[in-house]
Amino acid sequence: MTGRDELLRQLGEQTELWDVLVIGGGATGLGAAVEAAARGFRTVLVERDDFAKGTSSRSTKLVHGGVRYLEQMNVTLVLDALRERGHMLRNAPHLVHDLSFVVPVFNYFGLPYYGFGLKVYERLSGRFSFGSSRLLSRDKTLEMLPGIAGDGLKGGVLYHDGQFDDARYIVALLRTFQDLGGTAINYVEATGLLKSNGKTVGIQARDCESDARFDITTKVVVNAGGVFTEEILAMDGAEPGSLLSVSQGTHFVLPQSFLPGGAAMMIPKTSDGRVLFAIPWHGATVVGTTDEPVDRASAEPRSLASERKFLFEHIAQYFGRKPRVEEILSVWSGLRPLVRKGHGTTSKLSRDHTVLVSQSGLVTVTGGKWTTYRKMGQDAIDHAVDVAGLPKVASRTLDLKLHGWTDDSAGIAEPERVYGTDLPLIQALSDHDSTLSTLLHPRLPYRLREVVWAARYEMARTVEDVLARRTRALFLDARAAMEAAPVVADLLAEELSRTEAWRDKDLANFYAVAQGYVYKGE
Repeated sequence: MTGRDELLRQLGEQTELWDVLVIGGGATGLGAAVEAAARGFRTVLVERDDFAKGTSSRSTKLVHGGVRYLEQMNVTLVLDALRERGHMLRNAPHLVHDLSFVVPVFNYFGLPYYGFGLKVYERLSGRFSFGSSRLLSRDKTLEMLPGIAGDGLKGGVLYHDGQFDDARYIVALLRTFQDLGGTAINYVEATGLLKSNGKTVGIQARDCESDARFDITTKVVVNAGGVFTEEILAMDGAEPGSLLSVSQGTHFVLPQSFLPGGAAMMIPKTSDGRVLFAIPWHGATVVGTTDEPVDRASAEPRSLASERKFLFEHIAQYFGRKPRVEEILSVWSGLRPLVRKGHGTTSKLSRDHTVLVSQSGLVTVTGGKWTTYRKMGQDAIDHAVDVAGLPKVASRTLDLKLHGWTDDSAGIAEPERVYGTDLPLIQALSDHDSTLSTLLHPRLPYRLREVVWAARYEMARTVEDVLARRTRALFLDARAAMEAAPVVADLLAEELSRTEAWRDKDLANFYAVAQGYVYKGE
């Protein structure tokens, strides 16, 4: 793999025009980049932070059609998402899997109502169905959700949806893009747009590590900045605040004992009309999410007191008790870019995506939901082809297997299964240095060799990159991640030939971020 210094040199000294330049290294940006590279276009992607730093690592970990969008009668979105859900499972079975969901019902009318709705959801998935839905007795509901409170429970409805590791899926997209000949680099910021005769022909770029400045020229620029999309549009002269509303969703991570049965719980309508999930994930229980409008986007959103209150109240309602402070292993928030279409609360705004082409030829893709990332990328590149006059090549991503693809993961624990066919190569690192088999922390399922692998092959540059996104330590147990951080900093400093001063600064930066994931009882 080409080293970062060589990548920067190539970008700064480019002699051949890029076909497509993508700004943004989340699901939408990498989806567009993979789409372009798969069609044979010479493609480069820049990300000012780390890949999946924002929304794409902070989802509820679901690959789904969206049951609530069916209730809103957005059938087109549900059909698209269910189709894409099926292809995500087929293209990345090491990252996506079927999960049983149970809707506990506390009134007799709810059984036929939700039973019918989820049967429609199942039928809409057609040949991409993950499994049959059915009504459950009260006893069977308690058997499948042994941690929930049973007072007033009448029964339940079982249905199937998908689950994944969002940040690891991003890494698979990154590696797939590179396998296709694409060039991607993190910690490079687009600081401005290059124009020629009123047309966008590239970007002004800054390496965030060295502060070096350089230009990258291209036939077309795709803006996939997520919640920061309007910052790029402003460089093109657009009025800020006219396109997106930003909504925040917060999650608590609790011990597995809250939901020990292996099935997930879905509450389709809480007291204020929201959807609530409790999901088993990497040996823990994720509970969320909220839906609160926020005034501006942030790289590190923090949970609001109202969100924590909402989660506490509903955990107590459905699990029979509030978690103790030490049982909240991590608390994290993500932002949703919602395209404005009239007025209303953010929970009512559409999750459909939008592609805009400005007068300068800047292509912007935004909105949407994680599950439809590939369709968003396809639509963006279709528009980019028209803008740049690129060859009309059909999309090749619908059945494109992602890096690490394997359908033989039986018996492999979830935290290691995400590596797919790379797992034996990672394990082989311990053949040369047996100490790399050591666990990062007794409460975490990760080993030292994964830090080395992340630095060598997955473009990890910081302790946060490793503990938040290459592994999911910070999201699973924030205190354990903080305790493991010094060892990670030492390994990274060695792998990246960094000074002790750099190591100390990186560690301090991680602690500052990680404090926001630790629930302190306020």
